[in-house]
Amino acid sequence: MVKFAQVVLGPAGSGKSTYCAELQRYCNDKRRVLHVINLDPAAEEFKYAVSVDIRDLISVDEVGEEMSLGPNGALVYCMEFMLHNLEWLEDKLDAFVDNDYVVFDLPGQIELYTHFPFMRELISKLHRWDFRVQALYFLDSQFMADSTKFFGGCITALSAMIQLEIPHLNIMSKMDLTRDMTKRKVDEYMDADIDMLISDLSRTTPPRFMKLNNAMGSLLDDFGMVSFVPLDITDDDSIATLLLMVDLALQYEDEVDQSREVPDEVDECSE
Repeated sequence: MVKFAQVVLGPAGSGKSTYCAELQRYCNDKRRVLHVINLDPAAEEFKYAVSVDIRDLISVDEVGEEMSLGPNGALVYCMEFMLHNLEWLEDKLDAFVDNDYVVFDLPGQIELYTHFPFMRELISKLHRWDFRVQALYFLDSQFMADSTKFFGGCITALSAMIQLEIPHLNIMSKMDLTRDMTKRKVDEYMDADIDMLISDLSRTTPPRFMKLNNAMGSLLDDFGMVSFVPLDITDDDSIATLLLMVDLALQYEDEVDQSREVPDEVDECSE
């Protein structure tokens, strides 16, 4: 039984939860089953209907109060606790049926993807539970404000990709906020010329960082990390384009088409 999953990650405020809400609305309009799973134990409210909520298992507020931990320490404890109790999540996911589509809304603390093995272990479990998984790494369009900020965002996206070891898409969110930018300026970042970005970066950093800038640029270029899919959450066509790209990566339509053919084969066999 095959199921499909998106893991939505990226810095806090990059539009992950808003994307989950709008994707759910879009899929509901298209009569397509979509379950959104909240794995942020610090979440307070949702714009989407939550199918599974980690706060039913553990929450940052509870841990912080009982163990006298700060927000970050409590969050790390919550993720460790979840990994030691994954049968809870497995039971919840077992309720879904073949070809169901699941979106995991993850916390915005990027160290959970870059410094700790939590998400890699979760992805490994999802594979064992017959999920095909696609990572979407969100960056706010404000990261296009200057090359320094842009390079920082790309480096964290690369770190997450290497940690998770699954198909990965970079998403430049909140593109509705770039309408005052020229198309040329937007294109400079969406499918960037790495040499141009390094030149721009070197103009704003001291000369002693030249070798470091070149090394970062080469690293990002080698991994193909300077290309982004634009997302304007106010535009259904933009949502549809991104969903199509993910579906193709997960081979979603092929699997659904095969499952639709099964009843006919059963009828032929019965005859």
